[in-house]
Amino acid sequence: MTRQIFSLLAAGLLLGLAGQAVQGQAKSTIQVTIDEWAVTAKAHPHDPAFAPDGGLWYTGQMNHTIGRVDMATGQVKEFKATAGAGPHGIVADSAGNIWYTGNAAAHIGKLDPKTGAVTDYKMPDPRARDPHTPIFDKQGTLWFTVQGGNFVGKLDPKTGNVTLKEAPTPNSRPYGIKIMSSGTPVFDLFGTNKIGTIDPATLTITEYALPDGARPRRITVDQNDIVWYTDYARGFLGRLDLKTKQVKEFPSPGGARSQPYGITVTSDGAIWYSESGVEPNTLVRFDPATSAFQKWDIPSGGGVVRHMVTAPNGDLLLACSGVDKVARVRIRKS
Repeated sequence: MTRQIFSLLAAGLLLGLAGQAVQGQAKSTIQVTIDEWAVTAKAHPHDPAFAPDGGLWYTGQMNHTIGRVDMATGQVKEFKATAGAGPHGIVADSAGNIWYTGNAAAHIGKLDPKTGAVTDYKMPDPRARDPHTPIFDKQGTLWFTVQGGNFVGKLDPKTGNVTLKEAPTPNSRPYGIKIMSSGTPVFDLFGTNKIGTIDPATLTITEYALPDGARPRRITVDQNDIVWYTDYARGFLGRLDLKTKQVKEFPSPGGARSQPYGITVTSDGAIWYSESGVEPNTLVRFDPATSAFQKWDIPSGGGVVRHMVTAPNGDLLLACSGVDKVARVRIRKS
């Protein structure tokens, strides 16, 4: 495989180096290095994941593969998913198995990296045609969203049983999903201006309204269980306190058409996300303590960063779908 690495520091590409401060804030001491690796052409890597083996895993949505990048050597290895699966979301379990949503074939897939064997778990309702984003809770239950089918689901890996719960608002398009410290899954409803939670015991769904016109595309949850969302339609970063139902919004640096998308949080409480509506796509850092934004251009252009995750060591992992690359962001404070 061709390996392409772009290091902002080593190559001296000064995309601000310490970032471009915006909205009148002073330049911070945050520096990033962005490394990118090319995957198979037309794989269209949709989502990234970190696994116990230390690899950067991704879903090859267009060529129906699950891929792994060795971030030490740049070596890329691909595994075949079920034919026509259209892998979308991806997550690893504690044993190193890779789970993904078969977005085009109505199933959840489990890949054993040791053998390459794939097990499919079919959706029990034909309306659940497009499983979207998966995530594990602390008990080992796999929760997932079903966008077009309008469901939130859970899969018990021990039994293979799949349970679905339909979202109360029709056509609300459940999208990103996270687990709060209480064990409660929280998800965004991209087809409307709402965030939802689902009770793990009763499967009761509660919805929380955002401002009119908001379209939350991805979410993350900070250490205080505050939900942060990217408002794809209006160009905002949003904050929702589920206890008080209070919402606060911050205009994204790229403006109303910046289309904020993939989002994550780091251990210092900073919110990181990508603007997909600007060229090149940007990586944006928001400091909740100061309301300061800082941004960097993604070297390859990004090609729409649909999802990003934080690795245990604090690095960010990105899938740059339209340019057939995956990326690692290393963060340094000086």
